[in-house]
Amino acid sequence: MQEAFWQARWQRNQIGFHTSAPNALLQRHWPAVAESDDARVLVPLCGKSLDLSWLAERGHHVIGVELAQTAVEAFFTEQGLEPMISQEGAFKVYRHGRIALYCGDFFALDAGHLEGCVLFYDRAALIALPPAMRERYVRHLQQTLPSGCRGLLITLDYEQALMDGPPFSVSHDEVQGWSGSAWRSDLLDTQDALEERFRARGLTRMEERAYRLQLL
Repeated sequence: MQEAFWQARWQRNQIGFHTSAPNALLQRHWPAVAESDDARVLVPLCGKSLDLSWLAERGHHVIGVELAQTAVEAFFTEQGLEPMISQEGAFKVYRHGRIALYCGDFFALDAGHLEGCVLFYDRAALIALPPAMRERYVRHLQQTLPSGCRGLLITLDYEQALMDGPPFSVSHDEVQGWSGSAWRSDLLDTQDALEERFRARGLTRMEERAYRLQLL
């Protein structure tokens, strides 16, 4: 999944991953993750997700990272907000109120950008990446987030051989495999996510799972 792939998806408005309401699992399980309503939250590969506003409305300071400038600009336009824009190193940063969206390559993010960030939320980042890039993504989270950081991870699990990603299938065993010296993971919820658009592509099952993660 190279930069050109995602830029083209946004330019063509092929954004079936975008939803018209905040994620239900986020609303249900965020209280089990967040100990404070005003903590800083990292949202990787955030697109123009309404989850950003949902988190900010609860008092969080939200740091979103998104490669496609089209998505960042669409978020503020659709929310009726006029952001302040600045250039900070490799990122063009759009800010309004409690929300700061960093437009650029997630892997250019460093620990300095996330100072004091004790929470993260991933609904669309991990499942957007093929296996080799998922490993790199998880390592980068480990390197940039502070020890003790807690997060909510939402995944999809289906028979990968029946459908090409994205979204990619992320198995329960893969997430549990992170547990040990770096992560603690707790499964919070599993629900059926098999929509007609996925049935049409040959799938017979799809589960959406929510995990509470902690970086040790």
